[in-house]
Amino acid sequence: MSSLHKTRIADFQDVLKEPMIALEKLRELSFSGIPCEGGLRCLCWKILLNYLPLERDSWTSILAKQRELYSQFLREMIIQPGIAKANLGVSREDVTFEDHPLNPNPDSRWNTYFKDNEVLLQIDKDVRRLCPDISFFQRATEYPCLLILDPQNEFETLRKRVEQTTLKSQTVARNRSGVTNMSSPHKTTVPSSLNEYEVLPNGCEAHWEVVERILFIYAKLNPGIAYVQGMNEIVGPLYYTFATDPNSEWKEHAEADTFFCFTNLMAEIRDNFIKSLDDSQCGITYKMEKVYSTLKEKDVELYLKLQEQNIKPQFFAFRWLTLLLSQEFLLPDVIRIWDSLFADDNRFDFLLIVCCSMLILIREQLLEGDFTINMRLLQDYPITDVCQILQKAKELQDSK
Repeated sequence: MSSLHKTRIADFQDVLKEPMIALEKLRELSFSGIPCEGGLRCLCWKILLNYLPLERDSWTSILAKQRELYSQFLREMIIQPGIAKANLGVSREDVTFEDHPLNPNPDSRWNTYFKDNEVLLQIDKDVRRLCPDISFFQRATEYPCLLILDPQNEFETLRKRVEQTTLKSQTVARNRSGVTNMSSPHKTTVPSSLNEYEVLPNGCEAHWEVVERILFIYAKLNPGIAYVQGMNEIVGPLYYTFATDPNSEWKEHAEADTFFCFTNLMAEIRDNFIKSLDDSQCGITYKMEKVYSTLKEKDVELYLKLQEQNIKPQFFAFRWLTLLLSQEFLLPDVIRIWDSLFADDNRFDFLLIVCCSMLILIREQLLEGDFTINMRLLQDYPITDVCQILQKAKELQDSK
């Protein structure tokens, strides 16, 4: 470890040990990258995403309260209608004439259960192929959810629920804005059949199952948006970061902490996932056009070239912006970009500038290429040095 890196770690530790965290100082440090040593990144992200307040003394009570709240969500939402556990204070309700599996009443618990299955099937399909270039999400977590996996209770896991359902996955596909390929061309393909995944022993669960649970509960609590394909790519880096925290006490609660950080992050970007808002000032169309207007301001020659070739920002910037660049780079690089993104006070304005810097850094290839070559460049971005991209973005931001 270099002396410079040791100094940066010490700088973070000095800020984080204060009774009242100096947010501007933390943002300034985090923008240049957060060290992973000592769980610094995990802690900084929780503060920057407004999960933890600036007052250190309140952290213990707030974390305990939020983690218990998440446990309540598990109790209430990951159960099969008609099945409950006496030791959780819920009595069993037998199937009645008024409420049975064929009841067409929209308020029927069974009807709700089947509608939830439609959402769950789409989530399951997406999380099983999360970050296929690494094996992490297929491996067993050190901290399976004992509330659900305890053999003495009757809770049904989401994995079992998916395996037992007879719904056809093609009837529930819900892709954003009609886009059929949300994944990057250089991402590894994964098995499509449930049977092609390694079966873990009873009492164990894979990391992707934890992510599935987070997304399912989010969908239940946010019925207006529920689940849209691509949300899995947002929650993945968050969960990975928290689940690999070197502090075992924090790692044990990675699921709950990820849920609340993801919820806070989605509160800022959820408009990108709502099609009816596309053409509003907070919608994704406006943001994509903003990338081009910024490019026109910074590099008019390149802007005119893309216009001449009729290369619309929808062809590439939709995925860049909606998924926060999580599909354009390998996971460690995505995490480094997110350090800067979360640290910037106007973080999603900065994302637009990052996208603009990505275009300018390959301007020579784009100016020389034809439509086909340029589309390939933009959909399979060639530069892997994210620090170079962030440095260019900072230059563009400072030149305003």
